[in-house]
Amino acid sequence: MTQAPDFSFEEAAFARGLSRVCGVDEVGRGPLCGPVTAAAVVLDPARIPDGLNDSKKLSAARRAELARAIMENADWCVAHASVEEIDRLNILQASHLAMCRAVAGLSAPPDHALIDGNRLPRGLTLSAEAVVKGDARSVSIAAASILAKQARDALMVDLAQQHPGYGWERNAGYPTKDHLEALLNLGVTPHHRRSFRPVHNILCQVKSVSP
Repeated sequence: MTQAPDFSFEEAAFARGLSRVCGVDEVGRGPLCGPVTAAAVVLDPARIPDGLNDSKKLSAARRAELARAIMENADWCVAHASVEEIDRLNILQASHLAMCRAVAGLSAPPDHALIDGNRLPRGLTLSAEAVVKGDARSVSIAAASILAKQARDALMVDLAQQHPGYGWERNAGYPTKDHLEALLNLGVTPHHRRSFRPVHNILCQVKSVSP
């Protein structure tokens, strides 16, 4: 049986005298379109919702239920980095930018940040630690992963209504078979990441056949 995330990283920070600890995670590095989205969450130790876990391990209904509980019982912020920023900076730097924006958007500055992954954002100016597979190890990071995924999925559903045919309401912009076929048949939208190879290749093909 796989172990659920717990509060041990947060408690270790408390033991070092750090009283306000946020978990930070992002979603949307792999899609061909749409922003990259990050969330920062400071949980109240007395009101941690039951069942927090890596958002990818939760059903859509359970994720929505937990997102509501997190928003009602914690300090949180969701932030994005745009397609233009992704293309200009690269996806790693853009995801770190979204993380810094999420931390900055909390109602009060945290003392310490638990960052999902193996690198800390360069723009982060507070005490922080990188936690590999953090969304499966820390409840604060798991909470951030849930809010980030909820927000980005909802945004992609809205964009799917503006640009039907790509299946964004189902694939959230990831390079699924139906999305790649739609790219070939319908072309590149303003929401596609031009620096990503499948999109770049299609734009090059269009350029090469135009008179």
